[in-house]
Amino acid sequence: MSRVEGKVAIVTGGAKGIGESTARILAAEGASVVITDLDAEAGQSVAASIDPSGEKTLFIRQDVSDEAAWGDVIAQTLAKFGKLDVLVNNAGVGVTGSAEDTTLEQWRFVQSINLDAVFLGTRAAIGAMKDSGGGSIINLASIEGIIGDPNLAAYNASKGGVRIFTKSAALHCAKTGTGIRVNSVHPGYIWTPMVEAVAGEGGDQDAGRKALESLHPIGRLGRPEEIAYGILFLASDESSFMTGAELVIDGGYTAQ
Repeated sequence: MSRVEGKVAIVTGGAKGIGESTARILAAEGASVVITDLDAEAGQSVAASIDPSGEKTLFIRQDVSDEAAWGDVIAQTLAKFGKLDVLVNNAGVGVTGSAEDTTLEQWRFVQSINLDAVFLGTRAAIGAMKDSGGGSIINLASIEGIIGDPNLAAYNASKGGVRIFTKSAALHCAKTGTGIRVNSVHPGYIWTPMVEAVAGEGGDQDAGRKALESLHPIGRLGRPEEIAYGILFLASDESSFMTGAELVIDGGYTAQ
């Protein structure tokens, strides 16, 4: 259990869902983990449950859309652990709405968390990683960054932006010899609090879940740990020849 032994990782949105599973699996495989989230109570609980001593975990309350907050997160990470090897830009939000009925306020909110924060985090991590010989940046996109949905205009735009921004950042890091790899992960529908909310929008969560399940040829929704294990691969040296790539974990959704 040492696929990321000795590495230091930051996981945003680490208090629940995919972020929580990622933090737990990275820690189980030997990494020291910095968990950030707006939900301080849940985030501190996850960090404490991973390592009650606090030697290998750190929780920082963070608004990922706040540029200044990124400087603080990097500074605290370096102060405690001395380096940064892995950044998982996982924090995200979802708002339903078409291109016709999405408000500008909703649009800007989704972009600020799902896209702007990925840029801010990537930029901050490059600055920290290049001084220590490299690292791995993993940006959570979505199948909705590959295909369109008529009722997810803002979300589609944000995740599509993450997909192509990741490639730009990967090329920059590769061509400037930083030793930093940048890849994106594209989950299908995963049973997390965000997807639970989507399933319940019609008033019948069971029916909503079954409707979402029917979109996936494999016949079910994904589990957070199934995405976390993909992230673990990208965080580890096993994926040392991968950069600018898209890791799609979607139960066959985009194969249709």
